[in-house]
Order: sequence, then C-alpha cells, then structure tokens
Amino acid sequence: MTRRLLPAAVLVAAASLTLAGCAGSAAPGASGSGDSGDKLSVVASTNVYGSLAAEVGGDAVEVTAIITSLAQDPHSYEASARDQLTVSEADLIIENGGGYDSFLEGLIDASGTEAPVLTAVEFAHDYPGAEGHGHDDHADEEHADETPAASADAAPAEGEHAEEEHADEHGHDHAGHDHIEGFNEHVWYDPHTIAHLVEDIAHELGELDADQAETFEANAAALIERIEGLETSLDAISADHGGEKIFVTEPVPVYLAAAAGLEDATPAAFSEAVEEGQDVPPATLLEAQQTLRSGDVRVVIVNAQTGGAETTEMVNLAGELDIPVLEFTELMPDGVDYVEWMQQNIDEMSEALAG
Repeated sequence: MTRRLLPAAVLVAAASLTLAGCAGSAAPGASGSGDSGDKLSVVASTNVYGSLAAEVGGDAVEVTAIITSLAQDPHSYEASARDQLTVSEADLIIENGGGYDSFLEGLIDASGTEAPVLTAVEFAHDYPGAEGHGHDDHADEEHADETPAASADAAPAEGEHAEEEHADEHGHDHAGHDHIEGFNEHVWYDPHTIAHLVEDIAHELGELDADQAETFEANAAALIERIEGLETSLDAISADHGGEKIFVTEPVPVYLAAAAGLEDATPAAFSEAVEEGQDVPPATLLEAQQTLRSGDVRVVIVNAQTGGAETTEMVNLAGELDIPVLEFTELMPDGVDYVEWMQQNIDEMSEALAG
C-alpha cells in the first residue's frame, strides 16, 4: 500500500490558507512582489507555522510557507530551485522537525544559511532528549498528564530553556532530525507545544529587529492568550469525556485528543503502517476491526489528506457501527488561522462525543 494523497478535487473545498497562495508566496502584510524591503523574511515549512509567524511578526515580516496546499504531503515533498533560493534569503526559518519536513532540513544544509532555525518538535514535552522550554505560564508541569498514547514511553522534558543552548540547537547539523521511532512528530496538534514555539518566534524576531521587539512580544502574548482558550476547551472535554476511547487511522490528532483526556485505542502497528504507506498486516487489521466492534470506541478520526484501502475499510466499518467519523487535516484550510482551525477540530470532537 502506498500513502496516497487524496485527489485535488476532493480537497478543493479545503484549499490552502490565504497565507500563501502557492509554494513560495508571501504572507499577508508583505509586499507580495518578493521584495521584502525592510521586512524580515521568515520561511516556514508549512502554512501552519507560516500563520504563527505572520501573527507574531505582523507588518514587520514577510512570511513564505513552502507547502500550502492540502494536495501536497510534507513527508514526500520534493523541493524546487525556487525553494532553495527562498531559504537562502531567509532571516528566520521555522520547521516542524522529527522527520516530518526533512526536505527543509536539506535546503538549510545546502544553502549554507546562517539564519536561526526554530524546530517545533524540540518544544514538545515528550521529545526525546529535550531539555525543556519552561516559559512563564506554560511550565511543563501544568501539562504533565498530557503524554500522548503514541509516545507514552517518552520521558517528559526537564530543565529550563537556556537561550545560549537554544542557539546551538539550531545549527545546521540535522542528522538527528530524522523520523524518531515511537515519537509522534505532529506536534502542531498540541496547543501547549505551539505556545512555547510562539514565545521563541517572538524572541528570535526581536533579536533580528530590536526596534520591533516589544511589538513581537505583545503579538505573541495575544496569540498565546487565544491558545490558552483552546486549552480551556480541551479541559472541558476532559471533564465530560476523560478516559473515553478514540480510533485514529494516523497519529496526526493524537496530541489534541490526549490534551482532551481521550485515550487512543488504535493498535500502534495499524496507524504506523498507514502513516508509512505500508500494508497493514492481516493480524493488525483484524485487531483494529475488533477494536471498533468492541463498543468502546466513541469516535474515529482520519487524515483527510491521505487515503488507502485500510483507511476506507475502517471508515466503512465505523459507519456500520454508527461510530462518528471526523476528518482532520495536516495543513490549515483556507480562511482560518491556527487558533480558529484548532478550535474547529476541538468543537467537532466535542460534538461527536456528546452525540
């Protein structure tokens, strides 16, 4: 089985964020001509991180998201010469890391850029070897219980975030950023991790443009306040449905579900095989079917950007069993920002669980 993207026609209703109309295009607030003038140039691997940078940087930045279309898969994206040029001219680069967008790591290495690189997975509490990013109201101990089932064996981050060490972490040796076995790299579905990242986006932008540092910090604080609203919504789900089980065809939404107190009942071998584009072993497929038939699963969540025979089979079985099926995406749809997008996902989970 191959990990196939759904046809563009299926995804057109959830087209790429207006942040960047096509790969390599500029974010709102930019000139749009490719000439950023005095603006800081920020390059992000996907429109998710591009949106965050645009909200923190405001009119002082020009943001370019390399992948903006739901018809593109960051796992297998092939970078262009235009992408290489864009990265080489960046003042700040934001990647997901963890093997998710390795194409960007290749561009960084090839360009020889000295621009600082923020790697989102390093802000996750369960990232192997992380030294922690305890910032003010987002101390990791507040979310000690939010270890996703997909990475339950990973140790929580410890220690304080030191800026000097942070600068060293973002050098250009990306050998350690390949896919990490047992670690869920879809960290943008964890609002707590994103709050940490937003703080560091503001910090890095302030280092690059000291005159705008206070504005960046204020923008970040406003965004983090909205992100905290997501955490409040997740806490409400946990209060009403904590411990209830979900089934995911891929581990994309596991962080969000874990933050809502939900338990991932998916056989690990099933979601891993689907994500890697491999055939699901017959015994694993049977286990997945039995999991749905057990009556314990309240919601099935699928990755709307990809599909395959096993995913279709589980969706059909969920329909037969009257289990709600939700479709989440890896990239942001058109017309929303990060917080609006995550709130939509949270609301859909809440409604499905209450049904």
